[in-house]
Amino acid sequence: MSKQIELNKDLGRVSSDTMADVVESRLRDYFKKKSFKPGDALPKELELAEALGVSRNVVREALSRLRMLGMIESRKKRGMILSSPDILGAFERVLDPMIITEETLQDLFELRLVLEMGLADILFINLTEKHLHELELIVDNEIRDSEQIFRIKNEIAFHGKLYEIAGNDTLKRFQNMLLPIFGYVLKLEKEPISGKVSHHDLLDLLKHGNKNDFRQGMYEHLKPHFDQLKKIKK
Repeated sequence: MSKQIELNKDLGRVSSDTMADVVESRLRDYFKKKSFKPGDALPKELELAEALGVSRNVVREALSRLRMLGMIESRKKRGMILSSPDILGAFERVLDPMIITEETLQDLFELRLVLEMGLADILFINLTEKHLHELELIVDNEIRDSEQIFRIKNEIAFHGKLYEIAGNDTLKRFQNMLLPIFGYVLKLEKEPISGKVSHHDLLDLLKHGNKNDFRQGMYEHLKPHFDQLKKIKK
């Protein structure tokens, strides 16, 4: 069986009325079916067009979409290869409070609260004396001011360090992406609201408590936000 016939069989022809979307979908399926790995060379545009029964322009458009997602890239002397996509890249480019609806902002804020509640187990696995000292410095240097701008800075410094201690690069990056959302929602509060457990209390739980104590403490720290959500949902 020739290379082109095999390619024809693997991809299948596409009807002309749904070309770009279907070609993109077919290519994704083809990559999975053939177990392509990052760095593997891909068929040429012309080969793909002939196998799919569409024009090179349609294939080029589908490939352009995949390239924007970071799934493929072009290399000198090798042509197109499958690449390891930046899974947060596209999300990062559009995550701006100024261009997102209030509903989506609220959803993202809730997502961040869920992430905060789930940190306990990972924190207690990775926690070191050095980490505790760094958190102590943050707590000692917190600006005690009722103005929201200072409160937001305090939150970012302390909670950002917790994500750093968790040691998960993807989680840390995602948290950094959500920081503008967190700040935006806090600014919308008519007056500052704080839980009965402070950053100092959370630090003390990390020093002398266990993961269950810390998880409960984090809930109490974030409880005003959860209470606010209850009011919104009613």
